[in-house]
Amino acid sequence: MSTALRFPLHLHGFIAISMLLLSSAIDAADARKTPPPPVYLAECAACHAAFLPRMLPATSWQRLMRTLPQHFGTDASLDATTAKEIEAWLVGNAAAAKRVVETPPEDRISRSRWFTRQHDEISSATWQRPAIKSRSNCSACHRTSDQGVFDEHDVRIPK
Repeated sequence: MSTALRFPLHLHGFIAISMLLLSSAIDAADARKTPPPPVYLAECAACHAAFLPRMLPATSWQRLMRTLPQHFGTDASLDATTAKEIEAWLVGNAAAAKRVVETPPEDRISRSRWFTRQHDEISSATWQRPAIKSRSNCSACHRTSDQGVFDEHDVRIPK
């Protein structure tokens, strides 16, 4: 006779959903355990949202850090020590394979498959509103994006 635990059939779905919710809670807790270093906030968030490392795979972060002199049309060069510290944090906390499996075109978060799926109901005209300006302006609609929270219930799309 098997010693494996047996559950009634209706509990299998409950267990699966519980495991998914627990996994999401663990991911959120991990993100809070590794807050951005002050140098990341000072250097990167001075020009744009402090994007979470989990929004891109490690290879994208490495490439972005190597190409800072041509960072999306801007010279975002940093001294070697600062760049190394920021890159270590980004790569060390980059997206796990279960979240982002592809490298988005041009390493742009806003061109990744998951971003596109999450924002598929947003019209082109909405993205062009003066208060939004671009897909990379997360804080225009996500009021808590600076805390790494992108809950769709807290979204306010500017007119």
